[in-house]
Amino acid sequence: MKNKAITILLTLGLATIINSTNALAESAPTLHSEPQQIHFQHIRNATSKLTYGDTTFLIDPMLAKKDTYPGFAGTYRSEIRIPMIDLPMSAKAVIDNVDAVIVTHTHLDHWDDAAQSVIPKTMPLFVQNEEDANTIRAQGFKDVRVLGIKTQFNGISLTKTGGQHGTDEMYAIPELAKLLGEAMGLVLQADNYSTVYFVGDTIWRNEVENALNEFKPEVVVLNTGDARLDGLEGSIIMGEQDTLRTIKHAPQANIVAVHMDTVNHAALTRKELREFVEEKGIEKQVLIPEDGESLKL
Repeated sequence: MKNKAITILLTLGLATIINSTNALAESAPTLHSEPQQIHFQHIRNATSKLTYGDTTFLIDPMLAKKDTYPGFAGTYRSEIRIPMIDLPMSAKAVIDNVDAVIVTHTHLDHWDDAAQSVIPKTMPLFVQNEEDANTIRAQGFKDVRVLGIKTQFNGISLTKTGGQHGTDEMYAIPELAKLLGEAMGLVLQADNYSTVYFVGDTIWRNEVENALNEFKPEVVVLNTGDARLDGLEGSIIMGEQDTLRTIKHAPQANIVAVHMDTVNHAALTRKELREFVEEKGIEKQVLIPEDGESLKL
């Protein structure tokens, strides 16, 4: 009888402990690990390096020396040679430790002769479509891949997003539409890392809003040079007002503003954009890196 009583007491005690533990577990807040930092380095213009853990991407490499090319014909300040400034480091240093290259489109200020000469021909390259893939394969590159939805590389997902490299009025002119061509954006995702959205060479469009709403990126890289064509209203990429639009649609995001002070047709300077974001009180959310500057995000 005594042993039976002890057994009952032990059983009741164990049940109490289990119930208490379950209650504590239910009431305790769920702990989520903080995303690991990514490393973003702005090189020049739209050229940047993005590192997730041990994997580094080089995006839109324009690696020529200052004044190598004539300015873009038919654009604002076409008499100015480009790049307007030198790289902040050697072209070889730019490609150090790079695992793959992403070319959003093949315009000279995103993929130039200097990049083609210095990047190893066996380097994996990601592009927006078969037309660009064929162009780059013809330049001697052996591993050219067309991006889709959640294309995988080293455990990182890469998703192509849309946009338009100019206004509807510009694209209504067939010759100009052909010159402007297609340009993609890009979303990069990895477990326990922030999501990064490179918006690319586009004006503000529904495709941009949709990408912000769908992916909810923590980092948005905007090409904010407000590039202009002669004799036509509007821009072919984003400008200062688009920083405000992005904050409205992605209040959780840090914005990294690039594509300034390098090519002739970019009408907005970093200095002007800094003044604008300070006036609007958004300078803590809009990061405007200098050439060569690194950010941990």
